[in-house]
Amino acid sequence: MLTATQIGRQMEIEVRSQSQVKIIKLRGRLSLGESVDRFRETIDDLLQSGETSFLLDLGEVSMIDSSGLGLLARFLTTAKQRGGVLKLLSPSKFALQTLKMIGLLNLFEVFDDQQQALASFR
Repeated sequence: MLTATQIGRQMEIEVRSQSQVKIIKLRGRLSLGESVDRFRETIDDLLQSGETSFLLDLGEVSMIDSSGLGLLARFLTTAKQRGGVLKLLSPSKFALQTLKMIGLLNLFEVFDDQQQALASFR
C-alpha cells in the first residue's frame, strides 16, 4: 500500500500555459496506478475545458510502463480528433528508448528546445 508521500514522489504533474499552449511537465514514474490515473484526470480536465494544444515535457520521467504508453497514445488521438496537437519536449533517455521500442515515437513531434517547440504551434 502506497502512502500519499510515496505517491507524490512517484509522479508530479505541473500544468502551465504559454500563449495558447498548455505545457504539461511530468516528473517521476508514469506507471499503472495512481500516476496514470492522475495524469488521465489532468488530460480529461484540460480537454473538457476546450484546450487543444499540448506540449508534454518528459525530461524528468524516469519510467513509463504499458499503461502510461497507452495513455500517451490515447491523449494524442483525442487531441487530434478535436483538431489539436500533442508534442513532446525533451523526453528522458528511458522515455525515448521506450517510445522507440514500442513504435510510438514516430507518431509524435519531438523537440529538445522549449522555445522551438512553442514556436512550432504558431
